[in-house]
Formats: sequence, C-alpha cells, structure tokens
Amino acid sequence: MEAIEKHRGLVYPLNRANIDTDQIIPKQFLKRIERTGFGQFLFYHWRFDDDGNKRTDFSMNYPEYQNASILVAGDNFGCGSSREHAPWALLDYGFRVIIAPSFADIFYNNSLKNGIIPIQLDQEQVDQWMERAEKGTLTLDIDLKNQFIVDEADQKVHFDIPEYHKEKLINGWDDIALTLQHQDAISAYEGNLA
Repeated sequence: MEAIEKHRGLVYPLNRANIDTDQIIPKQFLKRIERTGFGQFLFYHWRFDDDGNKRTDFSMNYPEYQNASILVAGDNFGCGSSREHAPWALLDYGFRVIIAPSFADIFYNNSLKNGIIPIQLDQEQVDQWMERAEKGTLTLDIDLKNQFIVDEADQKVHFDIPEYHKEKLINGWDDIALTLQHQDAISAYEGNLA
C-alpha cells in the first residue's frame, strides 16, 4: 500500500446520496483477479452510454474534473454489498481521499485497508465544498498526521480518524505488512513446533 501523510488534490463533487457499491463498480466488471484495472469501470453506467461512449451529461467526464483525486459525495457513500472492488476502482481511477457526511461501515474499512482516506464531515461543510467545486474548481490540502483539511480560502477543518488506521496509512502498511513486522517471533514460534 502506498503511504500517504499529506495530499493536495482537485475535488470532484458527486452530489448524490446512497451511492452503493454496484454504482461504484458494476458487478459485470468483477471478474478480474488482480486489484488493478478497475478504474476504467468506475461509475460505469453514469459515465458511459450503452455503446460505451462517454456521456456528456455526467460531470465526471467534464474536462475541469480530470485528474481529480478527492471525491466529495453525499450521505451514506459506499452502501450496498461488501465488495472490496469498490475502493480498488476508486483508487485505480486516482481518488486518494473521499469526503462525505457518512459512509457504509464495510466500505469505510475497506477504503482504509486499501490506502484511501475516508473523511466523515458534517453535512454543512460537505455542502459548502460541494457547491464551490460545482461552480468552479476547488483544491483541498489534507494533512493526515495532524488531521485537518485546508481549503483555498484558508479555512481549516479538523477531522477524526482512528489512530490505528492513521498509522497504517501514514506508513503504507496493509495487514500483511503489519504481520511481517513480527517475522522473527513468527519464525521462532514455527521453529519450536518442529
């Protein structure tokens, strides 16, 4: 997992609530066995028509949002099934941070385990940044270590994140990397079993 302590990025506003994992990555694209390559299918039915052409009426396809790496979305983001492919698709597309009033629990934890920072903020703050990003471009600076976000107006907003997950993200540790930190103890234990 790629370490992340600070991130500066362009915001893409997705002003919809209850976005479920099938909307994030439709089921027909879950046949891949690796974690990469899912970004091209992100929000597929919203981004593309039945012939695979980009829809001109979906804002994610607008030039001003290309290279966005921060997604600001509505309430209950990531609801639905527990598919881990949803954060894989978001990360593969280029999103490192998702800001919403609330997240589905499984999606929230899957995001943390895959290197995405899910930030829960109050509805008023989300609406403010959503509106600014819809009217023009908005860039945010995320400081994970100190747990705050600074916008272009120098407004500083604190956010909460469990210390355990914060440490893993800052160090780029997934669950396997954490286990391997105890390699000597594991080897000694296995040696005693022989």
